[in-house]
Amino acid sequence: MKTAAAATTALALALTAATSLAAATANAESYGGEPGRDHGRPGVHHGHPAAHHPRIPFTEATVTAGADGSYTLKWAAEGVRRVEVRAGGRVVARGTERGEAVVTGLPAADRQWFDFRADHGQPLRLADRLVRLDGTVNLRDAGGYRTSDGRWVRMGEVYRSDALNRLTADDQATLRRLGIRTVFDLRTQGERDKDPDRVPAGTAYTVADVFADSGAFSTMPRTPDEAVRAMIDAEKAMVSSPAGRKAYAQVAEGLAAADARGEAVLFHCTAGKDRTGWAAAALLTGLGVPRATVEADYLASNDYRKAANDALLGHLPPAQAAVYKPLLDVRPEYLNAGYEEVAARYGGFDAYLHDGLGLNDHTQHRLQKSLLTD
Repeated sequence: MKTAAAATTALALALTAATSLAAATANAESYGGEPGRDHGRPGVHHGHPAAHHPRIPFTEATVTAGADGSYTLKWAAEGVRRVEVRAGGRVVARGTERGEAVVTGLPAADRQWFDFRADHGQPLRLADRLVRLDGTVNLRDAGGYRTSDGRWVRMGEVYRSDALNRLTADDQATLRRLGIRTVFDLRTQGERDKDPDRVPAGTAYTVADVFADSGAFSTMPRTPDEAVRAMIDAEKAMVSSPAGRKAYAQVAEGLAAADARGEAVLFHCTAGKDRTGWAAAALLTGLGVPRATVEADYLASNDYRKAANDALLGHLPPAQAAVYKPLLDVRPEYLNAGYEEVAARYGGFDAYLHDGLGLNDHTQHRLQKSLLTD
């Protein structure tokens, strides 16, 4: 199969084909609780357990939107007797320290937020993770996860996505209402030329090309095994190549700067799963989110992209589809290759952030302070 744009990597072209051949959204289950934006943001140095009980008593919480407009709520809160959940200012569910409820009849909204309140401690604000637009299939919140020391990554601050070249006028209006004022494009020059982003007017658009200096994908893999190896090599290049380090440092610095202005940030590639997946994994790991949770977020792209990927593979002969499938998947071994490269090159994640990405202590503290909440 001929690739659609010259002078770009074979991997990037495969992902571009997947996006352009299928635009159907895939239903997917939310992963982890999602606190909303608020004021007064205490900082935390990740990796060190909190010396006090977390102010938010919820240890687990999810909101899952159904295709019928319903919302399934689940929660667990240690040491509480009563929990109530509010939406739009009214109580929609009640329970004890562990509960589940299905909520129906809520008005349409860009995102339906739920405030989980226990009989003591701070509330937790959650929404379904996926932002449903006509022009994307994998635009979701990068926050909403609990850290190892009991804090939560704020939601509504950082979004991850597939390409934005298909955004409609209504989609762009939604991004404006979500407060997204900064977009980082992780794609190659060829991808950007072929499918330029359509971002809302007034949005700061920045190119952060992860594969700018990579020659690792000059030819298309010929077998499934070669495709898997290409994906593993790509993950390593994201971590250690000069372009990869520069791109992810740009994103991190941009997150810190945007928060100071009270703005949300979106970063994306073509499918929103590999280059974007490592950006999210690095952010969450740096904030102290457990590795298993980070992996679940990474693998969720398989669910969100299922319809798009199935559409592409259905247009290919079986032998060719077998080669493309590893390029369209996200797999644990791909993400693990990134962590292994961090260990081999830098000795640990703190050193990767400091030495690999050049993030000084001040920048890391700003990210922790702005994105973590008790």
